[in-house]
Amino acid sequence: MQPQPILLQTQLHVSGLDPLRLRRHHLFPTNAKSTRSAWKTTVVMSTKAPKRQKDPKKRVVITGMGVVSVFGNDVDTFYDKLLAGESGIGLIDKFDVSNLPTRFGGQIRGFKSDGYIDGKNDKRLDDCLRYCIVAGKKALEHAHLGGEKLSKIDKERVGVLIGTGMGGINVFCDGVENLIEKGYRKITPFFIPYSITNMGSALLAIDLGFMGPNYSISSACATSNYCFFAAANHIRRGEADMMIAGGTEAGICPIGLACFMKSRVLSQRNDDPQTASRPWDKDRDGFVVGEGAGVLVMESLEHAMIRGAPIIAEYLGGAVNCDAYHVTDPHPDGLHVSSCIKSSLEDVGVSLEEVNYINAHATSTMAGDLAEINAIKKVFKCTNGIKMNATKSMIGHCMGAAAGLEAIATIKAIQTGWLHPTINQFNAELAVDFDTVADQKQQHEINVGEFIGLMVF
Repeated sequence: MQPQPILLQTQLHVSGLDPLRLRRHHLFPTNAKSTRSAWKTTVVMSTKAPKRQKDPKKRVVITGMGVVSVFGNDVDTFYDKLLAGESGIGLIDKFDVSNLPTRFGGQIRGFKSDGYIDGKNDKRLDDCLRYCIVAGKKALEHAHLGGEKLSKIDKERVGVLIGTGMGGINVFCDGVENLIEKGYRKITPFFIPYSITNMGSALLAIDLGFMGPNYSISSACATSNYCFFAAANHIRRGEADMMIAGGTEAGICPIGLACFMKSRVLSQRNDDPQTASRPWDKDRDGFVVGEGAGVLVMESLEHAMIRGAPIIAEYLGGAVNCDAYHVTDPHPDGLHVSSCIKSSLEDVGVSLEEVNYINAHATSTMAGDLAEINAIKKVFKCTNGIKMNATKSMIGHCMGAAAGLEAIATIKAIQTGWLHPTINQFNAELAVDFDTVADQKQQHEINVGEFIGLMVF
């Protein structure tokens, strides 16, 4: 089943009787699952307080964000690039793609881990793990927990839950190649440890001494949302005061591309890569592979207030379901995704009329884009006043890191009051009767927004 984490973004200070009740923005990841994955997040601002947890030990807040992306490793720079409508898609140059039908992606270039990973380990680690560690440490810095400040918290009460869809696939492929060509003696002893999906969480915890809950979740493009959902539950059950949660992915490698190409789901617009990811466009021909990491620092309200943390969001609750339809495709009518959206809204006491923003999953696939639209329309009968954009039009589909990166983009939209554009809107599908923020950023006061995703081939 697929979780639907719910977040409440606030601009309030840690003071007064109820520091999160004056002004509210709610962010709900709703996740319906079609065997592979589907998820949605909603952001809400309301003058009427929704039903929610009041115990400060069980209220979960977001105090930090960390990112590694095709636009760099700084949250503000990441969102500024999105607002500018800049495409991060280009020709792949990290390995030979000359004979491949798809030769481009959202490849991260010039990544530096200086000051975050020691040089010896940096050379051994898969990029998936490097992105995880850097994004995690940057999220802690954003939460005012960098360097010596970590000594002020109880590390036995801090856990890490950062997932990935593919894990250390580059290290894995290199190990298999060495085994076949050179024999077992040439396989690194780190072959298995640096390939498995939980190692990002483990290495970050080992590095920083965090002894709370530690594991990973792998659920395709819903991975990060699953991690947010589970992390919040650890806090609410009293098993941790703080959780570092999100997703990481580095799947731009020969085997990663080959699998998707064999499934015929990737765009082949090699002559113009920057226009290849074109959600909802009639001429879309598949998604574009991206990579990166998006991580949040989540902690109990009580813990955050005691240490004077910067509170930027509150996690409210969730819902789960499954459409039991197909290994990769969601049901075309979007029925179970829409029922999951409804359950999420009901769980936090938000009315349909309050929704006025959707950060869509919108992968640029023929089946997925319309299935998502059908699901949305089953819930929102009237689309007037609802704005919807697609982050993947600029950074591609980052798989296990997608929800983490797009959660950060959604929170930044609330904080800045600006929606980033959906680029490459040339010939829109008639069924998409939303304002898709086509090609130019728009200023918008978010009342209720959604953040939706479907993994479809």
